[in-house]
Amino acid sequence: MTAVEPQPLHGKVALITGAGRPRGIGRAAAVELARSGADVIVTDIARPGPRIAGLPTVAEDEAGLIEAVEEIRELGRRSAWFPLDVTDATEVLDVVDSVASEFGGINILFNNAGTPVGVKPFLDLSNDDWRTSWDVHVMGMVYTCRAAIPLMRQRGGGVIINNSSASGLQALPGYAAYTATKHAVIGLTKTIALEFGVDNIRAVSICPGDIDTDMTDIGMALAVEYFGADPDHQESLAPIDAIALRRRGEAEDVGKVVAWLASDAASYVNGNSMLIDGALMEGL
Repeated sequence: MTAVEPQPLHGKVALITGAGRPRGIGRAAAVELARSGADVIVTDIARPGPRIAGLPTVAEDEAGLIEAVEEIRELGRRSAWFPLDVTDATEVLDVVDSVASEFGGINILFNNAGTPVGVKPFLDLSNDDWRTSWDVHVMGMVYTCRAAIPLMRQRGGGVIINNSSASGLQALPGYAAYTATKHAVIGLTKTIALEFGVDNIRAVSICPGDIDTDMTDIGMALAVEYFGADPDHQESLAPIDAIALRRRGEAEDVGKVVAWLASDAASYVNGNSMLIDGALMEGL
């Protein structure tokens, strides 16, 4: 009789922000973490937010979170969902406390919440655009890390995975606030890795490139609205020929990397930034 290989994340509890979109990295990561044996809690703002070219920039209701929970439970794992505005420090603490009470703690934190609001020509970016991009991408991660790290210490360690971007490793015209805050995510991640490695807490940032998600659709709409791109020719906005693998990434491609980073297979991976772009960046 063939022995059943244990799931690498069995007994672990994962918390994910920004997991309410069906075609999103957060949702894909939640499923991959559950397949690896983790119990997974999903969150998103789940309330109306600003729209760009008629497209929502946030998950505007709880429907996607409920679907994610159902999919996770079908995989035999425990799950729950919470509405969460990561820019509200009190709300973050309340959700983390609820997770600790119901699930016993947190082993894995995937900071995935993001916003495309910081994508505009530099001189068109308002103070509110800069503030929103900073509050979501940077302070949101500060709040979740600050709330989760004490719980990870109690459990003898943990893993924090912060979603930066390929734009966190380079600069793109028209992406000033987005790029600046995604660079900041990498700096924050390195600092957490250095300060809390002694507690067996690892921190890693991931840097996805051209991934086929709902957020990418918004990016395309922004390119049309602000930069005069042709809405009927997506190839002109993000040429497949610029990617060595000649295909756009799927959310599942990123989700699988998140699950690997959360496992003991990546136990000596700490403080670095992992590019997930199919070899898109110039100068690779």
